[in-house]
Amino acid sequence: MLAVPARPVNQPTRGPGREKDRTAEGATSRFGPAAPPMVRASARDDADAIEACFAAGWTDGLPVVPPEEHVVARFLEAVGWDPSEIVLYEPVRGAAVHAGAIVVNAVMAGCRPTYLPVVRAAIRAMAHPDFEVHPATSSTGGPGPVLVVNGPIRNELGLNSGTNVFGPGNRANAAIGRAVRLVLWNCMGARTGELDNATQGWFGKYTACFAEREETSPFEPFHVRRGFQAEVSCVTVLAAESPHTVLTASGVGAEAVLLTASDVLGSLGSHSDGQGFLVLCPEHAQILVRAGWTIRSLQEHLFHASRRTIAELKRSGKLEGCIEPSDEIASRPRGRTPDDILVVHAGGDAGAVSAWIPTWARGRGSVAVTAPIDERDGAPVGSTPGPGNAPGLGDGRPR
Repeated sequence: MLAVPARPVNQPTRGPGREKDRTAEGATSRFGPAAPPMVRASARDDADAIEACFAAGWTDGLPVVPPEEHVVARFLEAVGWDPSEIVLYEPVRGAAVHAGAIVVNAVMAGCRPTYLPVVRAAIRAMAHPDFEVHPATSSTGGPGPVLVVNGPIRNELGLNSGTNVFGPGNRANAAIGRAVRLVLWNCMGARTGELDNATQGWFGKYTACFAEREETSPFEPFHVRRGFQAEVSCVTVLAAESPHTVLTASGVGAEAVLLTASDVLGSLGSHSDGQGFLVLCPEHAQILVRAGWTIRSLQEHLFHASRRTIAELKRSGKLEGCIEPSDEIASRPRGRTPDDILVVHAGGDAGAVSAWIPTWARGRGSVAVTAPIDERDGAPVGSTPGPGNAPGLGDGRPR
């Protein structure tokens, strides 16, 4: 017997006589009762089970591990969760994500039981209002959840933070990111052509998870800058588009790194009020630190150096209205504050290749949320700026 995730309630039933989803107490909407933790199906063998998952639409297009009931039960026993607990409820579509469904999807994604707390923490982060889970899973802009893991759990699980950090070959990175995506696919209805109507999407919508390379970083760990203790393991989730490469020749000075990075951050194609991960490779990080740059000075410089004039933003359709003479001088930065440039250290030692991973929206869109892996360490922390941090205009000069 297989334990498989139920379809979200806002999806229409297909075919005559198909039963509606059962009710989860306290979670209802105009779409009907929220999806139950799981339903069950039969299969003769593993190959049949894999094909049954394909036929039912439970996969992301790649084969999944058949979620046999005894395996799911073993995973649940390992973490001690109540399978009926609702971890995320999205009222727009009336969809609930239960702890049991998280486990089923994690099994399907190829997770080990030890990965489950990271997957659950990522789902908790997406439940935070700042993440805006509904537009983040339904926009034509096609964002996908990008996970950054910090703290001791990186080494405990063997997460990759070094060579080929965004690439294949690491089970923890691949399975954790895929599990989060399968939860959205099976529990939230974020399926291609149904709720997810991305114009193009990107490959990270299969999986996008990596760890910060804290041990060799010249900077304070990212989660510490977000307010957590260094010994607290955390995951930060941002709905983002694909990485934009920040490539320089090896051995260049800080000026070349800053010029290239500001040009990438200022690209009209992704210029917005939103946030983004600036993932600095070790070589770029060391070049900047040797030249006296800190995280704060780097954020402030790039915030202003990536400005575009109001005229450019209007010509490109990013802003509406007629172009006034003053628009050729007045400018707007990328993001609302320098803190919207989320600096992370990751990548291999060889090469001068960093990445900018921005949010997708024309406006603010989803912003990053950091959740501790152990719920006893606190609640998820969002990124909503305080009063006075609205977008400003200026002369466009780097500061």
